[in-house]
Amino acid sequence: MNKEKLKKSTCALMMALAISTAQAAPLVEGPVDLTYAAEKAVPAVVHIKYVQNSKITTVEVEDPFGGFFDPFGFFGNPGNGQKQQRQVQTPKREASGSGVIISPDGYIVTNNHVVEGADELTVTLNDNREFSARIIGTDKTTDLALVKVDGKNLPSLPIGDSDKLKIGEWVIAVGNPFNLNSTVTAGIVSAKARSLYANGVESFIQTDAAINQGNSGGALVNTQGELVGINAMLYSQTGSYSGYGFAIPTTIMNKVVSDLKKYGTVQRAVLAIQGSDVHRYIDSQKAKGNEVDLGTNDGVYIQKVEEGGAGSDAGLEEGDVITAVDGKKVTKMAELQEILANKRPGDQVRITYLHKKSKKEKTVTLKNSQGTTDVVKTADLDILGANFREITDDQKKQLGINYGLEVIKINKGKLQDEGVAKGFIIQKVNDEPMKTIDDIQKVVKEASTSKDPVLIIQGIYPTGKKKYFAVPLSD
Repeated sequence: MNKEKLKKSTCALMMALAISTAQAAPLVEGPVDLTYAAEKAVPAVVHIKYVQNSKITTVEVEDPFGGFFDPFGFFGNPGNGQKQQRQVQTPKREASGSGVIISPDGYIVTNNHVVEGADELTVTLNDNREFSARIIGTDKTTDLALVKVDGKNLPSLPIGDSDKLKIGEWVIAVGNPFNLNSTVTAGIVSAKARSLYANGVESFIQTDAAINQGNSGGALVNTQGELVGINAMLYSQTGSYSGYGFAIPTTIMNKVVSDLKKYGTVQRAVLAIQGSDVHRYIDSQKAKGNEVDLGTNDGVYIQKVEEGGAGSDAGLEEGDVITAVDGKKVTKMAELQEILANKRPGDQVRITYLHKKSKKEKTVTLKNSQGTTDVVKTADLDILGANFREITDDQKKQLGINYGLEVIKINKGKLQDEGVAKGFIIQKVNDEPMKTIDDIQKVVKEASTSKDPVLIIQGIYPTGKKKYFAVPLSD
């Protein structure tokens, strides 16, 4: 080949490469149009009004006389006690937030902190229709809640795949900040898999679309008009928007919603390890003057492996670094949490990790927080096999107590198994005061899905004899 032909061939190759590169780059044709996304999202995002009714409760107050001996009770406190019990009426509380209709039959996703403790929930649609809502289930660990209204053919938002979101992609946030109904703001995805250490499980989508108070529970929507996240919180030193908001991805939301519908509580699969991002661990060691070489700068550093857990069964050890799950690269704890949030106890995953800088793989059978692969069900009062009533004023005076629940009937159940008898007055369960039937219902529900499903009951018999019982809720 002569020089002229070589020159022409080289020029042709360079032109071909230039054309190929130009074709690979996306063409930007003017500003992004977000009107379609807004039109899809606004009708499906609702305003949620929260009401907690006024209640009479007993509180402890300091004795203003600091233990001054008052034998005749002239100052309302006979003897030399340091504290007094008083009944006070709490004020009625009202608040508001947002929610997203995810199905035409009235299922709505919002944040747990929007509905927690509510006595009444009112949902208002964009067209001003109002519905009373009931709570199907809540999950504090992810700060998600599922509520339901009785309606048909309601406007709903299709659910997209948050895994497909890219950094720099346009999104809109829709909600009701400051009670300003149906507010739309726009921005880009600033980061993914963010940890703020606010929830037990979190892998936030970070966006610079403005999110303010009242936006909680609202929708983060992509340009195709699909729900990709539930707005949860903002980062601010002033309490109002100052740059970034954070949303719970639909990859986590879908599993929570499915479990709440099916089981009433989230079936959470855990490795039973404690750890941190590798780069955080390395930085902490460097701050102490230690040099660290883990064989990688990315992944999850294992600081503790709980005995009897899934990680322990698989042979994971302190100092190991998890780098992938089922072939998907893991660079930080939030990414590992997001993957595991989609699993249930009994599921198997393939863990890739470094042990003393040597690459290894293990198949791990995930367990629940109680160390089994069983379905965790929320228990109710029926499991105790007893009936209760709030103690009377005469009982309070006679026994010198201010609250309690009397066992008025014992049937076959957990209390009978542990020897709790009729007439026993329950004052505290797991250190929580028992003043109403709602109190014991709540503590039974929480304990039944905890790592240690046991009730530690403290109480008193009519004779004045005090007694403690440990009542396991699992078989």
